[in-house]
Amino acid sequence: MEMLISGVLLWSLVHLMKSVTPGLRASIQSAIGEGPHKGLVALILLGSLALMIFGWRSATPEFVYDPPTWGRHANMTLMFVAILLLGAAQGASRIRQWIRHPMLTGVLLWAIGHLLANGDSRSLVLFGGLGLWALISIFTISHNEGAWVKPVKIASIGRELLSLVIAAVLYAILLFVHPWIAGVPVIAG
Repeated sequence: MEMLISGVLLWSLVHLMKSVTPGLRASIQSAIGEGPHKGLVALILLGSLALMIFGWRSATPEFVYDPPTWGRHANMTLMFVAILLLGAAQGASRIRQWIRHPMLTGVLLWAIGHLLANGDSRSLVLFGGLGLWALISIFTISHNEGAWVKPVKIASIGRELLSLVIAAVLYAILLFVHPWIAGVPVIAG
């Protein structure tokens, strides 16, 4: 479980540096340069992902709470919405007219969905920890940026439909690879 906790903390701390401690981030960047700083951050984030994946797979899940019977179905729905939001964060989208931080909101929905479907200790650490990181990030980034200025550029209907198709394909791929990533099948055979 220590590996999983370390991975979640490392991911969260590195991401929160920009919005919580911008002075510290800037001083590190000026000391080692922008390129090496980006490389270091990328390596740390890859390391944190490895810690989370291997930590998840090696942790023994212990019962913490009983998820609702409808939680698994809610998670399946929230996952599609989360994927759609992650895509909306990548470019022009009508979704960005309604949601200020679509990527972080997608991560938050991913976390909530998984907490509704799972009631074990490792789920609480991984999904609760990353959900909390996403929520804190939404507030700190919004505070630093000030009043929300909605994007002027919106996507065409064709682009929005393409986003739905891409989200559906990614959703199907995730259903297929989930057992190999998490060690847990999404659909029980």
